[in-house]
Amino acid sequence: MTIYINSSVQLGDHEIEMIPIRAQGAGGQNVNKVSSAIHLRFDVKNSSLPELYKKRLLSLQDHRLTRDGHIIIKAQNHRSQELNREEALQRLALLIRQAVIPRKKRKPTRPSSSARKKRVDTKTRRARLKSLRKKVIE
Repeated sequence: MTIYINSSVQLGDHEIEMIPIRAQGAGGQNVNKVSSAIHLRFDVKNSSLPELYKKRLLSLQDHRLTRDGHIIIKAQNHRSQELNREEALQRLALLIRQAVIPRKKRKPTRPSSSARKKRVDTKTRRARLKSLRKKVIE
């Protein structure tokens, strides 16, 4: 089975490691007996992704990315192992797609003169109010 990221980039099955595990939380007998959750591991550094994709993925500040360059996704929302497998693959594809979307450059802005004046006035008013609360020195 091949995962299509876009028209030119795709991942093979051999690049993704999926381990069935027991799901966490309440659920009765089914949870205790059946390994329906999926633990997906994807090695970014040794993948067939283009270098741009690898660079962007490795620079992400994401809790799913380990220090050694593995993406770990745990899917356990469904009772069925197959549905959890599909969800994990979709989440991996979405993460890769979002990583390569070019970020907009931030245009540095300055507060307007009226906004600066309003800020200073508010601070002055607040300081005056607080000074009125002090003990009166005779």
